Amino acid sequence: MFYSDNLKNNNIKHCFFSRKNGTSRGIYESLNCGIGSKDKKETVQKNLELVAKTFNIEKKQLMLMNQTHSSKVQIIDGKNNSQRIDADAMLTNNYELALCVLTADCAPILVYENDKKIIGCIHAGWKGAVSGVIDNTLNKIIEMGGNIKKLDVCIGPCIAQESYEVKNDFYSKFNEESVENDSFFLKKENDTFNFDLRGFVIKKFNSYGVYKIGNINIDSFANKKEYFSHRRAKKLGENDYGRCISVIKKTNLQN
Repeated sequence: MFYSDNLKNNNIKHCFFSRKNGTSRGIYESLNCGIGSKDKKETVQKNLELVAKTFNIEKKQLMLMNQTHSSKVQIIDGKNNSQRIDADAMLTNNYELALCVLTADCAPILVYENDKKIIGCIHAGWKGAVSGVIDNTLNKIIEMGGNIKKLDVCIGPCIAQESYEVKNDFYSKFNEESVENDSFFLKKENDTFNFDLRGFVIKKFNSYGVYKIGNINIDSFANKKEYFSHRRAKKLGENDYGRCISVIKKTNLQN
């Protein structure tokens, strides 16, 4: 488990969980929270119960997303929402709800807006990041009356540039958006590149004037004992992979 100094605040509780201290076995060992994985459903539910226990809440208070690498953001009020939201980012003012993001190389992002006490989580893979999931989240915070200049952000463990090899077509997609994106690619041999997902995410926040960003600089691909990795599983010929969970929750009734 990792915590960010940037999100140390009496009004919130958060955690970037590793894959340790769960109940899953085999390739899912051990804290697999991927409800969409091929792991035993009852085992994943037990893992979610362990996560909820860490926050001293019931499992039903954990709000998860049906993540599709989209740019969709949902504001959660807890009244008309299911436990699994069709989105890749969520925001809430509700102190009873814990917002969760699942990752296995993509960047888990937790945010806290200090004026309106808004919490949020973002699932930022390259598709979501380039198509606007961060932009849309920031605009939703503004719609909620929040001030993005008062935003505290932390980007959790994700795949590092040295592990993220991509081909020329991937590189071209980013350059079509902006030639400035070239700075996030390190050219290698045979028309391959290494992509800096974390750096690209930081640039997205900076472009909106958000600079208070914490980073847990751990490479999910390279740290097999600590983190699940989609790319590593594919490289090893495994037919599935687990997902780590990151969670943020308000701790009181402040408006």
